[in-house]
Amino acid sequence: MRKERFDIAVIGGGPAGLAAASTATAKGAKVALIEREAILGGILKQCVHDGFGVIRYDQKLTGPEYAQKEIDNLNKYEVTKFLLTFVTKITKHSSDFVIQFVNRTGAGEIEAKKIILATGCRERTSKQIGIHGANPAGVLTAGTVQNYVNLQGLMPTRKCVILGSGDIGLIMARRLTLEGAKVVGVYEAKPTPGGLTRNVVQCLHDYDIPLHLSHTVTKVFGIDRLNAVEISEVDEKMKPIKGTEEIVECDSLILSVGLIPENEIAKQLAVPICPFTKGAVVDQTLMTLTDNVFSCGNALHVSDLADYVSESGETAGLYACKSQKTRNLVNVTKNKNLLYVVPQKINLDAPLSETVFYFRVMEEFENAKLTVFADDKPIFSKRYSHLRPPEMERLKLNISEYSDCHGISFDLEVGVL
Repeated sequence: MRKERFDIAVIGGGPAGLAAASTATAKGAKVALIEREAILGGILKQCVHDGFGVIRYDQKLTGPEYAQKEIDNLNKYEVTKFLLTFVTKITKHSSDFVIQFVNRTGAGEIEAKKIILATGCRERTSKQIGIHGANPAGVLTAGTVQNYVNLQGLMPTRKCVILGSGDIGLIMARRLTLEGAKVVGVYEAKPTPGGLTRNVVQCLHDYDIPLHLSHTVTKVFGIDRLNAVEISEVDEKMKPIKGTEEIVECDSLILSVGLIPENEIAKQLAVPICPFTKGAVVDQTLMTLTDNVFSCGNALHVSDLADYVSESGETAGLYACKSQKTRNLVNVTKNKNLLYVVPQKINLDAPLSETVFYFRVMEEFENAKLTVFADDKPIFSKRYSHLRPPEMERLKLNISEYSDCHGISFDLEVGVL
């Protein structure tokens, strides 16, 4: 059987994949878009709250509205779509990648010169955070509950506890309250909320839903169905404090305890993974350290806003269309106050005039000053009155004047007046 050949294969049909496929096709590439679900849009399909598109479209859109704009843009171009299609294996043959997949018609293969990984992220589960007890029905991730309520019209709970103050958990606390459920409280092991400030205010404070910081769930009770959880206070190392246990009756425990970039395919391709982002190590073109493999969106690092997810998809789609014959890579480093900086490498042989960096801090800081150095020479500085780990920061810098440097470093000094 003759394999169909493409210039670029985009894996994942969420906002990053849609933007990557649209951009690459607009630049003249022959593109295949592979999506495991029946409908494009990724997680946006179930996000019926607004707040999307403020940066990209200058509008407050719901998730489905934002996704539809991206899909409409994609439909302007001739992109070959493979829906309900699961990638099973990717191998490198000569100068091309061979992508094996299965779908409703059976098994198949395509060839592509380049690959863009836009595979998104997945939620952490109860087993990944070490909650004791059996495995009763009613222990669900926030994204699963969001799918039940918003897409399937089902109510999985009447009285619930939410563990973790990530954005999805905060949004579902409000959503379930509006649907008539009782949210006993949101419990967060860290001493500060894990979601955006606007979501803490709009989803909890406005609905009188209590937020308990430095608390976690240590045990679940129930055989067939959850009937209670054990809540404990935690110390500064987030270890449960003996004697602080409290039993809270509920029929569901909803977990909003973090997202993990989905990079099983990247590992197949021997793509080096950053220990801080759990996504690929990339340069400013979003090419990974495996030549001709790009990564974007939440597969690269978990973003707060879909607008930035789409932006990274556009970047990957743009540079995947270009020939990069040489790569002169230098390191991007950070000091201990920063959790991560993306990209982690700079290709001095690629365009440098509009280099976009994203970063997060390790903890909450007041009165901080960020300085960016090319070697030991400061090239940029900015003061921040307040920085929080849940709120990603974005910088666009012109570093074209430093094309002969040996490295870029980010230094965050705190307590600066």
